[in-house]
Amino acid sequence: MANFLAVVPLLFLLIGVGSGEEKGREAPFRIHTLFSVECQNYFDWQTVGLMHSFKKARQPGPITRLLSCTEEEKLNYKGMHLAPTLEVPSMSRHPRTGDWYPAINKPAGIVHWLKNSKDAENVDWVVILDADMIIRGPIIPWELGAEKSRPVAAYYGYLVGCDNILAKLHTKHPELCDKVGGLLAMHIDDLRKLAPMWLSKTEEVRDDRAHWATNITGDIYGKGWISEMYGYSFGAAEVGLHHKINDDLMIYPGYIPREGVEPILLHYGLPFMVGNWSFSKLGHHEDDIVYDCGRLFPEPPYPKEVNLMESDPYKRRALFLDIECVNTLNEGLLLQHAANGCTKPKWSKYMSFLRSKTFAELTRPKLLTSNSSEADEIVQHVTDESERSNPKIHTIFSTECTPYFDWQTVGLVHSFHLSGQPGNITRLLSCTDEDLKKYAGHDLAPTHYVPSMSRHPLTGDWYPAINKPAAVLHWLNHANTDAEFIVILDADMILRGPITPWEFKAACGRPVSTPYDYLIGCDNELAKLHTRHPDACDKVGGVIIMHIDDLRKFALLWLHKTEEVRADKAHYATNITGDIYESGWISEMYGYSFGAAELKLDHIIKPDILIYPGYIPERGVKYRVFHYGLEFKVGNWSFDKANWRDVDLVNKCWVKFPDPPDPSTLDRADENILQRDLLSIECAKTLNEALLLHHKKRNCPDPNSLSASNLRTSSRKFGKFDEISAVKSSPVPVRNSQKSSVPAETDGLFSSFRIWIVALWAFSGMGFLTVMMVIFTSRRGKGAKGKNYRNKRRSSYS
Repeated sequence: MANFLAVVPLLFLLIGVGSGEEKGREAPFRIHTLFSVECQNYFDWQTVGLMHSFKKARQPGPITRLLSCTEEEKLNYKGMHLAPTLEVPSMSRHPRTGDWYPAINKPAGIVHWLKNSKDAENVDWVVILDADMIIRGPIIPWELGAEKSRPVAAYYGYLVGCDNILAKLHTKHPELCDKVGGLLAMHIDDLRKLAPMWLSKTEEVRDDRAHWATNITGDIYGKGWISEMYGYSFGAAEVGLHHKINDDLMIYPGYIPREGVEPILLHYGLPFMVGNWSFSKLGHHEDDIVYDCGRLFPEPPYPKEVNLMESDPYKRRALFLDIECVNTLNEGLLLQHAANGCTKPKWSKYMSFLRSKTFAELTRPKLLTSNSSEADEIVQHVTDESERSNPKIHTIFSTECTPYFDWQTVGLVHSFHLSGQPGNITRLLSCTDEDLKKYAGHDLAPTHYVPSMSRHPLTGDWYPAINKPAAVLHWLNHANTDAEFIVILDADMILRGPITPWEFKAACGRPVSTPYDYLIGCDNELAKLHTRHPDACDKVGGVIIMHIDDLRKFALLWLHKTEEVRADKAHYATNITGDIYESGWISEMYGYSFGAAELKLDHIIKPDILIYPGYIPERGVKYRVFHYGLEFKVGNWSFDKANWRDVDLVNKCWVKFPDPPDPSTLDRADENILQRDLLSIECAKTLNEALLLHHKKRNCPDPNSLSASNLRTSSRKFGKFDEISAVKSSPVPVRNSQKSSVPAETDGLFSSFRIWIVALWAFSGMGFLTVMMVIFTSRRGKGAKGKNYRNKRRSSYS
C-alpha cells in the first residue's frame, strides 16, 4: 500500500506532463515553434539559451531552427547539432539588389519552411519567436485567445509608421496596420497567406530609402533596419489579419512587469543591469562561448543579494527576472558543454546554485495569469479626477557620473526637501560601465541608472545633452510609477516652492513649461524641416509638467528629434537656431519642441515659474525655481557654474563656494537691482547650505579643530573673505578653481600632535638657553685669564 501511495504522485506527474505535450501533437491542436538564425557564434549561444528554455518550459510540439547560411559559411560552421534545423539559403546579401540586410532571412526562412518542410503539412498552430528569447512557460495559441484570422502578438509601440504616410504607401489597408512583433502565434492557414506578403513587403520597405527617416519609421538609426518588422505589419494588413495584442506576455529584462502579470517570455534585446552587474547581448557578438568548455557569462547577483539590494517589491521582482534570464542562459551553456564532451567543471558556489532546488523552483514553468491571458486592444486606464483631490506627482532630473553633476544634485535634492514639492524625486544617472565602477556618489539621491549615450552608439557623436531624453525614455520603460504627472527639471536648479499641475492647470494634452524665447527655429525653416506641424512648435524648456500618458507617447519622439536636429549640421547657424556657438549644442531643446509639435501638445507657458539669478524679477512674482545656468554677479562677487566643472565639492570635507555678500551691505537705492541681488544671494546661500549639510552627514571632522592661523588661511579656501578688497582681487578663475576651493583636510589627532610639537619646541628652546648661559659664564672666566697673559707677553717684548 505504501509503495502504491508513493507511485501515485509520479503517475499524476507523468499524466500531467503527457497531457501538456499532447496539446501540441493532435489535430486541431498541433503546435510548431520556429525561430530564425544565421551561421554565427552570436546566434549559437542564443540558440542554446532558447532551446534549453524551450525544454525547461515544456513548450508543446516540436521546434525548428531556420538556419540561413551561405555555402561558404557552412564549410566552417560548428553548430549544426545545437537544434533541430532546416537549412535555408541565405538572403543576407539580396540576390537581386545586392543590399546587405540579414533581418530579411526571417520571412525568407519561413517561406522556405512552408514550401520545403513536411512539418508544415502536419501543424495547426505556429509560434514564431526570436533567438534572443527565454521561454518561461508554455505558449499555447488558443489559450492566449488566438483564432483564425486573429493571431496573437506582442506590442511594438515604436512602429509609428503604422500611423503615418509609410502605411499609406505600403498597404491598401493602413487602418489594419498593427504595431506588433516579437512573439507571434497564429493559425497555419493565416501564415500561408501572410508569409509571401511578409517577405515582399520587407523588400518593398527596405527599398523605400526616401522614408527611412526616424520621424517616419521610429527607427532611431534611420537606416531601414526595422524594415522586416514593417514588412510583417504591412503584410498582415494586406491579407486582412487583425491581431489580438497582448502587452503582458513578453517583457524585456530591465523592465518592470505590471502587478499581477507573469510574463512567459523574456526578450533580452536591450542591455540591462542589476546593481553594478550588467548584461548586453551586443557585448558577445563574436563570442564562441558555446565551444569554450567551462566558460559562462559573468554570474549575476544571487537572489539573497537582490533581496537586500531593492526594497520596492515591484522593482525587486523585475531584478529577479533579470537574473533569471542570464542564469537560464548559463544553465543551458553548462548542459551544452557537457553534450559537447567537455570535462565536468570544477565546483563553485555559482555552479552549485544553478544545480540547486532553489534555482529549479525559481525557474519552474510559469502558467498564464488571468491578466496576461487577456489579449485584446491596448487600453489606457485614466484615473477619474473626481476620485481624489490632487493627482500624484513624481519629479525627475538627469545627470552624469561627474563631480560637476554631483554638487548640483546635492543642491537640487536639498532644495526639493525644503520646497514642499509633493511626491518623490528620482535622479536619472547616465554613466558608462567604466565610469560606474569608479563612481562614489550613489547615495546622493534616489537614483535610476541609465546607459550613457554621451557618445552616440551609432554615429560616435559626442553630445551628452542627449542623455536627458534617453534617460526619460529609459525610466518610463524600466521604472514602475503610479504618478499621474511628471515634473522634469535640470540638475542646475534650486526649488523655492512646489510646482504642481493643479496650480498651473496642467492637463492631458496641455503640459506646462517655461519660455525659452531664444529657440527661434520654431519660427523658421528649422521647424518646417523637422516637424509636420511647425505651427505647433512652442519655445519652451527648463521646467516641464506633463501628464504621464503624454510623456509615454512623447519620450521616444523627443529622443528621435534630438538625434535628427543634431545630425542636421547644415542648419546650425545662429540666425537659424539661436545658438550663439553654432555647435548644435541646443539640439536637445529643439528635440523637445519638435517632438511635442508632432503630437500637437499645446503648452501652457508660464514665465512666473523660473528665473535666472542675475535677472531682474517681476514685481510681486514668487518664482518657484532658480536656474543658475548663466554667470551672475553681486557687486564684485560672482558665480559661474562652469568654473566648478572639475572641482570635487562633494567628497572633500567642508568645501563650498565663495560666500556671497551679506544682504545688509547691498545698495538699496534701486529696488529692482536690490531684488535681483537678493535672489542671487539666496541661490548661492542655498547651494552652500546644501553642501554644509552634506558634509555633516558624511561625518566630516569638526573644522574648529584647526589652529587659529590655519583657520584664517582655510577660511579663504572655504570661500570666506573678511575684506571686500579680497573679493576684488580674488575672482574664481577657471583653471585655479580647484586650488582656491579645496581646504586642507585635518582631524583631531593632527591638532593634538601639533600641540605636542609646539611643547617640545618650547622645552628644547629653554634647554638651549640654559646651556648657552652656562657656556657663556664659563667663557667669561677664561677670558680674564687670557687678557692678563697677553699683557705679560707684550711687556716682555718691549
